[in-house]
Amino acid sequence: MHYDCLIVDDEKELADITAEYLEMFGVTCVVVTSAAECEEFLENHTIGLLLLDINLKEESGFALCKKIRAQSELPILFISARQSDDDILMALNIGGDDYMRKPYSLSVLLAKIRVMQRRMGSIAKAEPTTDGERPTDEGGAVRLLPATMRVIVHDREIQLKAREFKLFKCLFDHRNTIVSKEQLFNTVWGNNYFSDSTLNVHIRRLREKIEVDPNNPVLIKTIWGTGYICEIVD
Repeated sequence: MHYDCLIVDDEKELADITAEYLEMFGVTCVVVTSAAECEEFLENHTIGLLLLDINLKEESGFALCKKIRAQSELPILFISARQSDDDILMALNIGGDDYMRKPYSLSVLLAKIRVMQRRMGSIAKAEPTTDGERPTDEGGAVRLLPATMRVIVHDREIQLKAREFKLFKCLFDHRNTIVSKEQLFNTVWGNNYFSDSTLNVHIRRLREKIEVDPNNPVLIKTIWGTGYICEIVD
């Protein structure tokens, strides 16, 4: 499911008030209170932007921002009681798009969110005409839109979840060559260990969304005992 905004803030009362205000103006919101909850949420949903506090209990907002930036261009707006210029510079240098000091004005926050939404909408419209567009045949194309984690296959627009998009991007970036299971694990899951069954489940979900006939895939093919190949005729 897609939401316009995910708020990551352990000051839950403030976060809930912020979410309620934004919802009044049509911005769909979800609130979580920790980095772990944020990562779990992003595994199963897509969002338009992230409101991120710095001072979280187990892991800082800075560390979470770095993790997200390693795999996504998701817009990140820091919201924090920390006032120093050093904190603001740190937030922006590691990939934050903007910074608001607490206590913040809800109306100003909404205005900043609207600006980010308009900017990301413009990027999404521009992306299909960039060098990332790769015609698969005369009847269509396979194109990736990283800003919104969408894929266009033969003029059919498909919304993927964060990990699904990262998995397909890895296959797409190495299209027409075999990608080993180990390479996929390293790229998509990093140092965390996951079993072959985890990979198989994600591949199956990708096929169900992307392939015309998931039981007879033509884009994502299994190379038994080795890995997978994304076959695209340029």
